[in-house]
Amino acid sequence: MKKMNREECINTISQLVSESSTLAVFFHTAVAEQVGLGATDEKTIFILRRDGPLTAGEIAQKTGLTTASVTTLIDRLERKGIVKRMRDKSDRRKVIVQPNNARLAELEQSFNKIQNSFESLLEGYSDTQLETITDFLSRTNEYSHQVLTELSK
Repeated sequence: MKKMNREECINTISQLVSESSTLAVFFHTAVAEQVGLGATDEKTIFILRRDGPLTAGEIAQKTGLTTASVTTLIDRLERKGIVKRMRDKSDRRKVIVQPNNARLAELEQSFNKIQNSFESLLEGYSDTQLETITDFLSRTNEYSHQVLTELSK
């Protein structure tokens, strides 16, 4: 790879981030379709697995979807046996959405392949490079959350 000046680097990174984002959407769509889901369904499942059981309002906040869209999404996932609605033990008016971990095994197989590939790819970087990549991705995610919050208002 030829040495680039700062402006060329910034432009190239911007293009690569855009391409990476596009590929991620297509990847998640393909994985979700393998088990009869949409990409939004699959990413919501990821959030539930990462963050634990959530209310519909919390899902709306984390995804940027409207509460009506989240209700429809939960209905779809519940029909497929992927999540179940449970009453909150401390406040019976609250409904908690809980993932059915046994049913998610199909999705995990596809993700384990890509996760292992990423880990192998990262092995080729020095600790300093990994720290820079981590910093960049953390800042990118923080910015994306801010934009999503603004778009959801």
